[in-house]
Order: sequence, then structure tokens, then C-alpha cells
Amino acid sequence: MNLKNIIIIFLAVAIGGWVAYNYYTKPVEVVEEPIQKVVFNPLNATYSIEGELITLENGRAEQESEPGSAIKIETTVFGEPAMGDLDGDGAQDAALILVYNPGGSGTFYYVATALQNLESGGATGTNAVLLGDRIAPQNISIENGVVFVNYADRAADEPMSAQPSIGVSKWLAVENGVLSEVDPAEEANQ
Repeated sequence: MNLKNIIIIFLAVAIGGWVAYNYYTKPVEVVEEPIQKVVFNPLNATYSIEGELITLENGRAEQESEPGSAIKIETTVFGEPAMGDLDGDGAQDAALILVYNPGGSGTFYYVATALQNLESGGATGTNAVLLGDRIAPQNISIENGVVFVNYADRAADEPMSAQPSIGVSKWLAVENGVLSEVDPAEEANQ
């Protein structure tokens, strides 16, 4: 080997060593992905109707009544959700009327609420409270942390085929994540 070849080999080893040293000792640059905050949407939440969990997607859910059955259980949202703070945390929550059609002759109406998770921004649905079968919902609102719903129902002695004509109002509140009916007089005194 001549001196020229030795110098070339030495330079190649030195340059390779320098590149390897810089490559393996260079601090790794960590790129943090921005945290994706979930948008609060009560139309994409899970609610409990009569103990069964129903997950809405864009305000509707459909499932078989039994495996392999042609009968479908459909759940939809009636109208627009009412917005307001229901649990006193300062975040906007929602109250909505759910229409539950189990595939028989009845069409059941419920009130449910979705509480906004302060950390993720997502919607956590509550239990649903029955309003009635084949009623005529009118409106829903949230005032001072209480859900207020108006609807028309039938008199106790009227058949289900009669048009709902009796005005009914209900007040509901969320306590410890559970929605239940409340007495408006008691709520006013608190």
C-alpha cells in the first residue's frame, strides 16, 4: 500500500467516524402533536334508555331488536338540543328529547342530557326519563340548571288513538350525573 491509499483510507474512516458520532450523539428532536380536543356534540353521545345503552351518531341510532331480527330499534333526536349549564361547572351542557321506536306500535319520548367533559370537551350522556308514548313534544329549554319540557298528552281515559291535547310540563335536574324529575316549587326555593 502506498502512502496515498493510506491517507485516503484514513480520511474515509475519520469522516465516517465523525458522521457516525454526530448522528448517534445528536439530541433527538421530539415533535409534539397538538392535542385534539373533542368538540362537544350531544348528537354523538351514549344515553341510557330503560337501562340499555344507546349510542347516537349524528342524532340517530339503529340496532336489531334481537340478533338476526328484521325488526329494528330506532332512536332519534326530536328537534334541536337546548343548551345551558346543568351541573354548575360553567360548561355548556345539553338537554334533548329522544324518540325511541322499539319496532312495535309505540313511539316513546324521553328527555336526556349530555354533560360536557371539561378535560376532553366530549359529551357524556345521562339516563333518559320517559315523557310518554305517542305524545306531541312542544319545546325544551334549560333555565338556571333545570331542564324544562312542554308537551301534549292524552287524558287518562282517552285511547292511544286520540290526538294528544292536554298540556304537560316537566322539570328535570341532573344530580351526580343522574337525570330525574324535580318539583319546580322546591327548585325555586333553593
